[in-house]
Amino acid sequence: MPTPVVHLHWPGGPLRGTFRLPASKSESNRALILRALAGGGTIENLSEANDTQLLARLLALPPDTPVYDCEDAGTTLRFLTAFCAVQNRRCIIRGTARMHERPIGPLVNALRELGAEIQYVEKEGFPPLQLCGFQYSGRPEVTVRADVSSQFISALLLVAPTLPDGLVVRFAGPVVSAPYLRLTLLQMGQWGAAQMELRPTYVRIPSARLQPATVQIEADWSSAAFAYALLTAGHPHPDAELWLPALRLNSEQGDRRIADWLALIGLRTESGENGIWLRWGKPQTSVPELDFTDCPDLAPPLIVALASLPAAADFRGLESLRLKESDRLSALRTELARFRTELFELDEGEASLVARPDPPTSNGQCVKTYHDHRIAMAFAALAMRGPITIEDPGVVRKSFPDFWNVLIGLGFEAEFENAETSAQTPA
Repeated sequence: MPTPVVHLHWPGGPLRGTFRLPASKSESNRALILRALAGGGTIENLSEANDTQLLARLLALPPDTPVYDCEDAGTTLRFLTAFCAVQNRRCIIRGTARMHERPIGPLVNALRELGAEIQYVEKEGFPPLQLCGFQYSGRPEVTVRADVSSQFISALLLVAPTLPDGLVVRFAGPVVSAPYLRLTLLQMGQWGAAQMELRPTYVRIPSARLQPATVQIEADWSSAAFAYALLTAGHPHPDAELWLPALRLNSEQGDRRIADWLALIGLRTESGENGIWLRWGKPQTSVPELDFTDCPDLAPPLIVALASLPAAADFRGLESLRLKESDRLSALRTELARFRTELFELDEGEASLVARPDPPTSNGQCVKTYHDHRIAMAFAALAMRGPITIEDPGVVRKSFPDFWNVLIGLGFEAEFENAETSAQTPA
């Protein structure tokens, strides 16, 4: 079957309009687990991302469901593993072939210490998993490797109040994506968890009875990064501006850091009534070194966007990119090369873009996306430099199902080929 593609083109002129965002997938997935543990509650503005809708469906299945298929959703698989383990469910938890290549050993080891009987169905340290029951071990403390994914820790924190003694999670090594732990605790507090303590080397969660609540999910800063990428790739146009409704500048979402970083090159973020404006101030070409340790999902849109500038840029904290939906570091390096742009890998987790006299030009290059939603949306920004073709456009349903419609609404021309469904211009 021919590969689905979208041919994308910006007709020219300043990029102006409304960039409508989905609800936060990170907040939504945590809220779904907490609602299930609390025995009810109301989640307003739940994300329509496939990952979130999948988790909602899996949590709605009967407790004796024999197999939970988490498809390609990493957060779903990790959160569901901890939830099913402490709920004493006996089942298999599995996913796609790529999910079975993503490690889960640190989480499984911690759950085993707490009393879960878990077996690896295939390869040691990786899904699929066989859950065979739970009998609390009486251990109120575990140590978890923290440099692979903060989702292992968040999965434990979410279920910690249901344990008889609560839980202390100690961190082995530096924590990646640390802001997501703060986000987890903030949401837990909305459902009745209290007196939680987060320190640089551990987090303490007392035992508590979670209570049904009504929560409102914010707009998604991870998706907002692609609006920043579009404006940066069209850099600089003094009349360009985007309105991002329902986005809070003072959000606890870690990916709001993109606003601070791109302010350094002149892209201003201004608060408005129930949203923010993105506008150009005085453009700068000097790019500081960026450390993605706390916000690895920003790496694809920011690296692609900065590749469109005639400036050098250095990046750190890229280790976890190899363990995402694709090997994102390799994908970025390979696809940027199609635009005569070199992303040099330096030491482990470090890379660099070399300054070029002229920005790269898009002239119909076909970008592979490696079944990765963030690679697809990141390279869409280069349509600001000329026509571009992107494979597998439907992959964006994982986190931002309406992405192509949003671009069409801004004035992009999009022609879909071999796709099961094509985006339509919003009414």
